[in-house]
Amino acid sequence: MNTAAAVAPQDLDWFSTHAEALDRGTASADALLGELSRRGLLHIGVPAGQGGAGGTVADAAEAVARVAERSLAAALVFWGHRTLIECLLQSPNADLRARWLPSLLAGELAGASGLSNAMKYLADIESLRITASAHGDRWRLHGRVPWATNLRPGGFVVAVAVDGADGGAPPKVVALTDELPGIHRSEDLDLIALRGTHTARIDIDRAEVGAADVIHDDARAFCPRLRPAFLSLQLGLSIGLARASLEQARSLSRQGPGDVESRVDALWMESHALALSLREGLQDGRFVAQAQSLFRIRIRYAEIVQAALNLELEAAGGQAYLVSPVQGFARRWREAAFIPVITPSLAQLRFELRRAGGPAPAA
Repeated sequence: MNTAAAVAPQDLDWFSTHAEALDRGTASADALLGELSRRGLLHIGVPAGQGGAGGTVADAAEAVARVAERSLAAALVFWGHRTLIECLLQSPNADLRARWLPSLLAGELAGASGLSNAMKYLADIESLRITASAHGDRWRLHGRVPWATNLRPGGFVVAVAVDGADGGAPPKVVALTDELPGIHRSEDLDLIALRGTHTARIDIDRAEVGAADVIHDDARAFCPRLRPAFLSLQLGLSIGLARASLEQARSLSRQGPGDVESRVDALWMESHALALSLREGLQDGRFVAQAQSLFRIRIRYAEIVQAALNLELEAAGGQAYLVSPVQGFARRWREAAFIPVITPSLAQLRFELRRAGGPAPAA
């Protein structure tokens, strides 16, 4: 069942209406989670027994894509929040899940994924930025999360990986809240776009956690199992942005000469085929053992986004340089600049493909 399909397009009009404001500033940022929850979007892919609407992670990724068609800033917040929910769903810590999941689903508490560092750590690209030292039956943390999205002031929980304490213990994945002493949130980062996403840095100075805060005792085992959901939900950003640009390019191409429409159709069919491959890979579980196939989908979707924007620009011609929020081209152009750099970045994915001995898509 595709529970995302149960959300009518008109129910998503709020995200279209506020897309420019969310891209340029924070005026509508505090309302975002409530709007996502009110429409049932946060509940998609969450088991009914856990308070959700049922369905699968693929359904949740499609929901992210439908929001991204209207606003990438809203979809980015959705992705970060839904990834934290997925961490709790996959965690063996039932008490932690019971503590945070209801308020996350209700949009009362903001959820953030601070696991970019962990994903790079798994690829041997960088060491873990947060270290732990044992203090009795608790751990004292030091370090930094350079940036994370959906760190809403006044109430957030974020998942991070911390280096193991006590002589070779595996790194853990833990949940940190803004109320924890030693957690210091920076001002929102000065982004060129997507500014209404409460994206900020976290500095951690002697923050203490215990077993009750542990999402998983072994990040090296947990993160590879989480990665298909992490990346697939993230792919919703590219899928939705590509759709929006291709739809606009198709509409504009009918007003002028050239072969833009035929090229739009070809790109649309490829995008649809990739989305089907993504759903199939999630359903049969192949992406856990065959991560490289998921990496290639991510890389190709980033290329499709750029190709779609170029087709939209070609179809629009000079009018694309006019400030026209109705068409939204300038906003989508800025949004698209984020797709190659969000972790795992295209550079990181190509590095992993080369290291695995397979062909890496051309830059």
